[in-house]
Amino acid sequence: MIDVTDANFDKEVLESKTPVLVDFWAEWCGPCRMVAPIVKEIGTEFEGRVVVAKLNVDDNPEVSNKFGIRNIPTILFFKNGQIVDKQVGAVPKNILLAKVEAIL
Repeated sequence: MIDVTDANFDKEVLESKTPVLVDFWAEWCGPCRMVAPIVKEIGTEFEGRVVVAKLNVDDNPEVSNKFGIRNIPTILFFKNGQIVDKQVGAVPKNILLAKVEAIL
């Protein structure tokens, strides 16, 4: 799992040859803390096949605004630099797994 920022987002996510899951979160967000362990597990299970990234919306307003992040947690799924799926709010692991498998 990697941390992405306004500075490295394009390189790590948009230019990635591997599909990328980006978890937009904040320290104060309770549902974000519920989703965090699931996102971490997915990162481990799909290591080498999917890049799992986290972006703190409070510290990185540029990327958050660019993608219209209004509610967190929001998870965006990228393939070839394009958003191919989106999940807003805390959901069970099986829903995120299905979305990850769909982008492979």
